[in-house]
Amino acid sequence: MVVFRWFLFYWIGVMIGIIWVDLCKGLIVNKQALNKSKSSIVVHPSNLPKGRGFSPLAWQVLEGEHEITVCLFEATDGVDEGDIYLKSSFILSGFELNDEIKQKQGRAILDLCLEYVKEYGHIKTEAQLGEPTYYDRRSRGSSELDVHKTISEQFNLLRVVDNERYPAFFYFKNKKYILKIYDDK
Repeated sequence: MVVFRWFLFYWIGVMIGIIWVDLCKGLIVNKQALNKSKSSIVVHPSNLPKGRGFSPLAWQVLEGEHEITVCLFEATDGVDEGDIYLKSSFILSGFELNDEIKQKQGRAILDLCLEYVKEYGHIKTEAQLGEPTYYDRRSRGSSELDVHKTISEQFNLLRVVDNERYPAFFYFKNKKYILKIYDDK
């Protein structure tokens, strides 16, 4: 269903000259490409200008945040700098693992995109206010557990690891161990 909806949004967007750009995946589009459409939008899971850059959702979970703001904004040739069209948020209980966190994020993104398409041409933008902060790109090494810390101390890290692409791991006595985490539902 999510894939179908995403293609539906993309198709609707193409029909009215809108493109979606996901800077969270590291794609930065130049001004020439942005000028080919009436509106180029980005959906970013942070309360901009706080949390510009890479993997803002994972970083916020690691920081212990429970309410995640999602912004839909006009893309510019700068990183996450455009004027904001719409905002929404979703709540994390603190027990969701990566797949469930991504599902909640996906629902928020889809809802914002639907609202944007529905209200296209009638939404007023607002400038990002405040001092921007930036998150660094996460890598496979970001999933390393510290054998000297408790599971409780590292639970948020376990929540954001991807069991297939970048699973949690640790080194013990010069040997690397991979840890995968699943909810026992």
